[in-house]
Amino acid sequence: MNWRSCNDDRSEQLISIIIPANNEADLIGRCLGSLLTGKGPDGGEVIVVANGCSDDTAACAAAFSNEFALKGWALTVIDLKQGGKPNALNAGDAAAKGDKRVYLDADIVVSPDLLAQLDDVLSKGAPVYASGTMRIARAETWVSRAYGRIYARVPFMTHGVPGAGLFAVNAAGRARWGDFPQIISDDTFVRLSFSPNERIAVPAPYDWPLVEGFSTLVRVRRRQNTGVDEIQNLYPALLQNDDKHRLGLSGMLRLALTDPIGFAVYTAVALAVRFGPRDTANWERGR
Repeated sequence: MNWRSCNDDRSEQLISIIIPANNEADLIGRCLGSLLTGKGPDGGEVIVVANGCSDDTAACAAAFSNEFALKGWALTVIDLKQGGKPNALNAGDAAAKGDKRVYLDADIVVSPDLLAQLDDVLSKGAPVYASGTMRIARAETWVSRAYGRIYARVPFMTHGVPGAGLFAVNAAGRARWGDFPQIISDDTFVRLSFSPNERIAVPAPYDWPLVEGFSTLVRVRRRQNTGVDEIQNLYPALLQNDDKHRLGLSGMLRLALTDPIGFAVYTAVALAVRFGPRDTANWERGR
């Protein structure tokens, strides 16, 4: 599939929200509920792509059809037998009618103003990559809470537009690539397809969850690092768009002095990732 814009007035006004979901029956309701309480825009469609599920994710999502209809939005649920996030993203793109695309993880909760703000910045003619202000949701375990306190303060989070769990593009931006490639880090691939001055963070927040527990943090971070390495190996030209800021010695000292427990946990995870085995067979979410 080569993605292309639908060149009519309705598609230009419509925002399509694509949600890949693998065994997310417990969380998809919160995600969809937050979309329902949003203040806009007027035209919208939500496409949930259940993929490789062994639970009732598809049925849980479909149960929201009437509520979205009352909002004036369409809800489509696609049930793919085959798993894999890139496959789900491509299936969602193939079904979507809008020129504005929002790609949303099923465990994300958006704030009421977020979609309207995204819709506004996606109305520009020039290529745009956009996201909200990422807010780390309160974790259940103390170790994840400690890790999250430091992660929220590293340059990747405090500078630029991370886009983890939620990113959006307009028609000119979506034309930057065809199918989603079969890689781990779809969000990194898309983010680096745009220069820093093409990436926009709107002020409205969204809640992004951390995985729970030390061992799962290590496995997920190892997987994330492998995904970044994959981008470097397969798409080296994209690295010119990386605006990575370094923490530096002074930054590390500041974190260590202001939150020694959090810094100790964060450092321990980083060291375990660096010196531990590189087992990337499965995507770990801790749920």
